[in-house]
Amino acid sequence: MSRFSQKVVVITGAGSGIGAAAAQRFASEGASVVLVGRTQEKLDKVLSTLAEGQHLVVSCDVGEAEQVRQLADQVQRTYGRVDVLVNNAGSIVQGKIHEVAIEDWKKLMSTDLDGVYHCTHFFMPALLNSKGNVVNISSVSGLGGDWGMSVYNAAKGAVTNFTRALAMDYGSDGVRVNAICPGFTRTDLTEDAQEDQGLLEQFYDRIPLRRAGEPEDIASAIAFIASDDARYITGVNLPVDGGLTASNGQPKQA
Repeated sequence: MSRFSQKVVVITGAGSGIGAAAAQRFASEGASVVLVGRTQEKLDKVLSTLAEGQHLVVSCDVGEAEQVRQLADQVQRTYGRVDVLVNNAGSIVQGKIHEVAIEDWKKLMSTDLDGVYHCTHFFMPALLNSKGNVVNISSVSGLGGDWGMSVYNAAKGAVTNFTRALAMDYGSDGVRVNAICPGFTRTDLTEDAQEDQGLLEQFYDRIPLRRAGEPEDIASAIAFIASDDARYITGVNLPVDGGLTASNGQPKQA
């Protein structure tokens, strides 16, 4: 497929995990991909795996508004357009709220929420010109609560509703805004859980497909929702979770 031929796709948090898999998927479908992240070495490694194309690597902290403004200017100078913005950069803080340091709250919000605002704010003029779309990476943790993850829940819950509101504001301008909500996925952020077999079994007991998601599973959903195949879909927060959110939360009884 070449659904993104001659399209420019900006992906934040592109140095690993879901962001890297999304970059590979878009490049394989003909896109010029802008890989954004804080660590140049990681971005360069992902770049080396991409299908040939006019790709760009930019080291940027999306929590810093001025850096994102400069990023948007650089992409505009290089390509003259943006068709898809994937707001993927994120982090996790765990612990009950009285245990979480104020600095940790601010650090997570800077990336997980401020970064989404900054990128959407500065790239929206280009997306309006191209009638493009935004794909926010929220989480099933933005659809319901978790024990010991109130800070992460707060950020992802905000992204979930931000997505709905943006879809309402920009639909008449031809810009779609959706979010993908991954469940438990094998990335750097879940390394500790992946090594705990007992915890994994608890996850699998609640996931009908009985496995963790892979970054490529999420990338496939991102590519679909960003493509013209989803041209009549906006304002959606799509769970990609192996069926986790199909449950009402009660334990298996038979």
